[in-house]
Amino acid sequence: MSFSRDCPVAFRWLTVLTLTQLMFRDTDVAEIIRACDNLKHLTLRFCTLVKEHSTSTVKIDTPCSGLQVLDLFRFVCTRVELVSVPELRKVWCESWYRGNPPVSFGYVPELRDVTFSSHAMTWQAPFLLSECMSRSATNLSKLSFNFCCQMIWIKPEHPKHLTAMFRNLMDVEFFAIFPECDLSWTLFILEAAPALQTFNLSQKRHACLGTVEDSAEKTNVMWDPSKNLNHLNLKSLMMSGFEEEDKVTNYIRLVMERAVGLKRIEMYGVHPCEKCDATDPTRSQVNEVCRRQVKERLTHGSSSTVEILIMYYIVS
Repeated sequence: MSFSRDCPVAFRWLTVLTLTQLMFRDTDVAEIIRACDNLKHLTLRFCTLVKEHSTSTVKIDTPCSGLQVLDLFRFVCTRVELVSVPELRKVWCESWYRGNPPVSFGYVPELRDVTFSSHAMTWQAPFLLSECMSRSATNLSKLSFNFCCQMIWIKPEHPKHLTAMFRNLMDVEFFAIFPECDLSWTLFILEAAPALQTFNLSQKRHACLGTVEDSAEKTNVMWDPSKNLNHLNLKSLMMSGFEEEDKVTNYIRLVMERAVGLKRIEMYGVHPCEKCDATDPTRSQVNEVCRRQVKERLTHGSSSTVEILIMYYIVS
């Protein structure tokens, strides 16, 4: 902080700044952003607040800032509140260890892309997206969530709480859903995002991932999608790593029934791993007969003309 104050001209011209393994006071991050007039991209890696304030909230209220990208990796604080960052377009937040949600959005009218990626600890409860997303983010078009094969740390909620925030959302990704988890809960996003065009779900079964100490218990997530859900804009559904055939086909048929404009379904097997035997070698070669049987199950009794593409990764 002394360096930024003593060299104001140098900091004023910075466009990209990465800070690693530093300790801050509650107001330092906002002060740095204000000191860097031309800052576009800020990354905080393995940073924390000073010991006596390690559970505090970091508030970033910089209405004159041109900051466009904010990356947070293992930033230890209770929460980052983006009070006013009017030019912010992309936020990436990975591996937080305090409260949920890790970030809350205030005035961020240019926000387009948000990624959350972390495993949940025993003291972290699932949170509602309506608690952290912003109604000012009318340009939000992409959301990505990576659960690291652990507890699902977001809670499905009624679309009326999210539609105003997600009305222009076009791309959603749910990565590393743990294998035993039901999938129908993911459709709450489909109900809340009428403009959604691509939907991507993946699962990992790699034994080498293990379970992090103090991880939250993995419990099933239940959600009954509305019977009158009729999505008009979803064009593409991609699923990868799901090995339980019945669960996957039932889920895909559920999506097909509700997404009347669906054009393409892509299904991928478990990707091989060099560290563990993540894929059954006997499934390394899948013939055309098997693919045809899966397609028949998906389209049986349906008038849909959706294109179905099934690909399995081959183990060398």
